[in-house]
Amino acid sequence: MSIADIANDLVKLCREGKNLEAVDKYYADDIVSVESASGPEMPAETKGIEAIRGKNKWWMDNHEVHSGDANGPFIGEDQFAVEFKYDVTHKPSGKRFKLAEMGLYTVKDGKIVHEHFYYNPGA
Repeated sequence: MSIADIANDLVKLCREGKNLEAVDKYYADDIVSVESASGPEMPAETKGIEAIRGKNKWWMDNHEVHSGDANGPFIGEDQFAVEFKYDVTHKPSGKRFKLAEMGLYTVKDGKIVHEHFYYNPGA
């Protein structure tokens, strides 16, 4: 598959709320995920497919998503970017907020080997 094929399908799956299906389909076993806005519940770096599945499960368990969208993809030579926008409620606190982030994905040998998320705190 081309990078464009992977990127377009990943965006489609995310729009359908099938993020874990995208992880299972496209992520390399040794994937590295970086969060620019890390905290006590979300480490700055996560390594390995099982840890990424756990990160996604934590997100779903702790957030009610009222709406979400994925804009893109924006394709490069071995990378693509996707803009995500969410309206969510943090379940433990009950706080509702909007989140805008840009995900930059690096592809090697048909699999996503690195993802990095950048946030827009004023969104």
